[in-house]
Amino acid sequence: MKEIIESERAPEAIGPYSQAVRAGGLVFTSGQLPLDREGKIVEGGIEKQTVQALENLKTVIEAAGLTLAEVVRTTVYLQDLKDFGRFNEVYARYFPDKPPARACVEVAALPRSARVEVAATAAKNEFSAFNFQ
Repeated sequence: MKEIIESERAPEAIGPYSQAVRAGGLVFTSGQLPLDREGKIVEGGIEKQTVQALENLKTVIEAAGLTLAEVVRTTVYLQDLKDFGRFNEVYARYFPDKPPARACVEVAALPRSARVEVAATAAKNEFSAFNFQ
């Protein structure tokens, strides 16, 4: 069984997908772009775009009743890996303690010419109490 998670504080989905889905004790977010509430890309370079994408991610995670501290994995898409260092400086501020596992890849293009997109998987702390033997 899956539950659709939506936040009115995050930009609306720009396609046929949900902001996040809860299934089996996990929350899976769609990739969050650096869109403002009106659906426009935030201008100002990779740092400002990273802040906006992570703020959108945080909002969706919070709509699921979780926090960024409960994110266990992220997938990051960068339009240019030359932005990695500056992206990473901002990212580190959002995950200062026990950061999640992460994959980061360069892509040819992102929707609306964004420079970054971030998706996440989060788990309630009680989830770790499950026995996976």
